[in-house]
Amino acid sequence: MKKTITSGALTIFAALAIVSCTKTNDVHVNKNELSAAEVSMIQAAGLKATGAIKIEGRYLIEGDILLTADELRSMSTNNGPNLIVANSEQYRTINLITGLPRTIKIGYIGTHSNVWWAVALAAARYNALGLQIKFQMVTSGLPNIIVTDVSGKPYIAQSGFPTSNGNPYLFIRFNTAYANWNGNTLISVLAHEMGHCIGFRHTDYMDRSYSCGGAYDNEGWGNSGAIPIPGTPTGPDANSWMLACIGNGVNRPFNANDKVALNYLY
Repeated sequence: MKKTITSGALTIFAALAIVSCTKTNDVHVNKNELSAAEVSMIQAAGLKATGAIKIEGRYLIEGDILLTADELRSMSTNNGPNLIVANSEQYRTINLITGLPRTIKIGYIGTHSNVWWAVALAAARYNALGLQIKFQMVTSGLPNIIVTDVSGKPYIAQSGFPTSNGNPYLFIRFNTAYANWNGNTLISVLAHEMGHCIGFRHTDYMDRSYSCGGAYDNEGWGNSGAIPIPGTPTGPDANSWMLACIGNGVNRPFNANDKVALNYLY
């Protein structure tokens, strides 16, 4: 199914604001920011360099994945299982959370009470599934995932993939310019970023125009891991919590296929 959208109706989780207002998603690499070597490094990790930008020494890729150069290099040398490009399924990275069953502590370091509640309710969505991973909101100590406020950034929220030693990605950065968005949308955004932290790629990574509109746009797969999860569909999957784009007012609780994917992995 192809969605027809009006200008600005959908917003990429972490893409430049101008993307959601243009008629095409064909955003070129900022040559003033990334060198040819950096572009090659991103591509070698199996990720799409088009539209990637450098922020505070890290690389913002695919809209909401923030990785260091070392993380990208480690992904390019990972000889994981065969990676398959299909039409539309739930996808995972090579690295997943290990040491199951496991409780993942998540904390919010910020000043917006509605964001705190969004994190808590996103955790509750996962916990309601009875998975082998549980999320626990904490207010002290060192969490496994830290949600922190940022401002003046070209994204709504961003995170990264699990580490090679089986831990979740440590940070979710939330742009406070969106702190007053619809409550269910905020919950969906935070649940989406938590999904990346535990090893999920975008459901429509092979063609993000499915949720974002615009031209065909494949994020790439390579050795970073875009491994289809058995039991999930081979056709378009509407309303998945891991679709690349969302608009204010949209609520994306886990659909039936999301639950299959989460239960298969955890």
